[in-house]
This record gives sequence, C-alpha cells and structure tokens, in this order.
Amino acid sequence: MWEKRSRTLFLTGLGLSALIMSQIIAYALHLLFGLELKHNLIQFCATTASIYGLDGVVYAFDIVVFYTLLLTAGLVIQQQWASWRTFRRLQSKRDERMTAELNRQYGSGGEPILVVACDEPRAFTMNLLNPKVVLSTGLIRLLDARELEAVIHHEMYHRKHGDPLKTFVLSLCSSVMGYVPLLRWVHQKYRTVREVLADNYAIEQLGSSVEIGSALLKLLKHRKSEKMVFSYVSFADNSINCRIQLILDPQFEIPFKLPLKLTMISFHAVLLLGAMFFFATL
Repeated sequence: MWEKRSRTLFLTGLGLSALIMSQIIAYALHLLFGLELKHNLIQFCATTASIYGLDGVVYAFDIVVFYTLLLTAGLVIQQQWASWRTFRRLQSKRDERMTAELNRQYGSGGEPILVVACDEPRAFTMNLLNPKVVLSTGLIRLLDARELEAVIHHEMYHRKHGDPLKTFVLSLCSSVMGYVPLLRWVHQKYRTVREVLADNYAIEQLGSSVEIGSALLKLLKHRKSEKMVFSYVSFADNSINCRIQLILDPQFEIPFKLPLKLTMISFHAVLLLGAMFFFATL
C-alpha cells in the first residue's frame, strides 16, 4: 500500500511538472530562436492575447516563462553548491574510527556511512547522485546499539532508493511552480510516505518496532529546529507524530485525500488551456 502511494505521488508530481515545464521550454525556444511549435499551449494563449490587443497578458506569459526557467537553474546550482560545501565541512569533522567500524558492519564493501564529530544527535542522508548516510557522534552516544541499528537501516533505505534526489526534484517543482499549489501538497505527502517506508524497512530488518519507536522518541526530545540549506532526508525531521502513531497502531490511516481547493486551482487552468488548444487546432 505504501509503495503504491509513493509511486502514485511521485509520478503525479513529476508528470504534472513535466507537462508544464515542456510547454515552458518550448515557448522559450519560440521566443529566443523563432521556433514554430504547433502544439504549445502557452504560445497559443500568447498569440490569442496579442490578436485581441492584450499585450499585458503576453508580457505576463513571458515573465512567468523566464522566471520559472531562471529560478529552476538557480535552485539547481544553489543545491549543488550547498551540498558540496556542506559535505566538505562534514568530511573535516570525520570520526575515522566510528566511520570505519560502521562501514564494516553495514557498508557491504563500500563506504556509504560518514560519522562526524558533533554533540547534537543527527542522522540524515544527503547528496543527489551519490547519497551518503551521515551520523553524528552525539547520536551514537544517545542511542543504544539496537536503536542505532534501526536508524542506520532507516537511512540506508533512503540511500538505496535515491530519496534525496527524488525529494529534491519534487521540492524544486513545487518551488518554481508555486502557481500550481497541488505540487507542494504532493511533495509534503511524498516525504511522509518515504519516511514511513524507511521505518517499515528498519522494523523488517530488526523484527521489532520497539527500537525505531524509542529512537524517534529520544530524537524528538533532543531535536533542534535547525533547517539545512541543502537537500536531504532526515530520520527525525518529518512527520514524527504520524510515524509514532503508525508504530503504536499499524492500522492508523494518514489522510491522503486530495485537497479539493488546491486541486481545482492547479488543474482548472491546465484543463482550460488544453481545451482551448484542442478546439483551436481542429
């Protein structure tokens, strides 16, 4: 069930974003290089507005198109720079002994885990193309051996499935297409589902939900509300209350009903433009 929800949310967010972005890129190519595209909704609407003398509407289309493209490029560059800079800083605080020990236990011959000297208990997975699990020495001191194992399995699930990249893609789409508010809802729900799936994987590996639940409670007690500037997935930063409720009561249902208002706002314009284009090209 959770896997199906995860796929549905990701494909919905990615598909809607790809539809809009393809139209934006095609329209930008038309403006910059005079490329005539027969099936572009934005070009059709801009041309129609120009015919009726609505030059302000045409300028608005142009602004939205180039704002979206420039913001997308800026956020991707910012993300890559922030991740690179942060990872270098973390590497300088590397705890060699604990890093080597945990990689011997969980690395399968590689080095997917980085332990850093930090008193604050932290556990997260970062980097888009080569994800790394980052644990702090403060976390290792706080948790007992079984709780630490549960956290590591949780983060290794995120690493194995490339969750930093997937969540970044949905976050990027919701940020640059703020005029489609449904994308933000999809991104938030997707993050929750991925955390539940990682919890379930850890429970499956240990054969018990006690350790993951107690680790969550300990980190909830010691958590600080510090927001990092790079894309990551963290053990204790998302939907903690829902996850604890699910551990206590596996039958608990997290609401996933599409918000009617956001759905109407997001899809109405797209459907309307699609209908206009369809009948205009008959």
